Amino acid sequence: MAVRINDIAPDFTAESTAGTIRFHDWLGDGYAILFSHPRDFTPVCTTEFGAVAQLIPEWQKRNTKVIGVSVDSVSDHEKWKRDIETVGGAQPDFPIIDDSDLTVAKAYDMLPADYYLPTEGRTPAHSATVRTVYIIGPDKKVRLTLTYPMSVGRNFAEILRALDAVQATDGVPFATPANWQPGQDVIVATSVPTDQAEEKFGPLDIKLPYLRYAKRPA
Repeated sequence: MAVRINDIAPDFTAESTAGTIRFHDWLGDGYAILFSHPRDFTPVCTTEFGAVAQLIPEWQKRNTKVIGVSVDSVSDHEKWKRDIETVGGAQPDFPIIDDSDLTVAKAYDMLPADYYLPTEGRTPAHSATVRTVYIIGPDKKVRLTLTYPMSVGRNFAEILRALDAVQATDGVPFATPANWQPGQDVIVATSVPTDQAEEKFGPLDIKLPYLRYAKRPA
């Protein structure tokens, strides 16, 4: 079955560049981003892993761990990390999972319904749909998913922005409007009456009866 928003992220045990990962234990009580790709030593994914490495200080500021998934082996990952650092200019100091047996790809339903994967001579095209991002909350529930085709590099500045939006609205009666950036006004949930919202959040900017902006409390 597909992994949907608010599902508990499937647990698994796998080898990685950081040793054996028991996923739920590794998650701890913070946020996490699980992102996957079809093969090591592929051009688009090398640039993506470099982008993630550059953003390590930003993930840390947000109490968020990042972990990569690849269908190749740990030994290949270790060799590939040198290329990632060359391209990204930063060390990829986060685990990269060995998913050569596709345990994670299958658990997270990253593959098409009628897939055929040869045991030998597998190319990136065979696992092309293994191009997914999951933002996972402290309760181990999936907060957001994104899936990209092979030809489109992921925008990790947008993934960082989406993480900010998830954290800004997690457990509070807010939503974020289109193109929201941290520090901008948020939308008050329609379930909160206007008088209660103003008492709690201060004056509202009411555009429509159902579209009411408020300053996000610090």
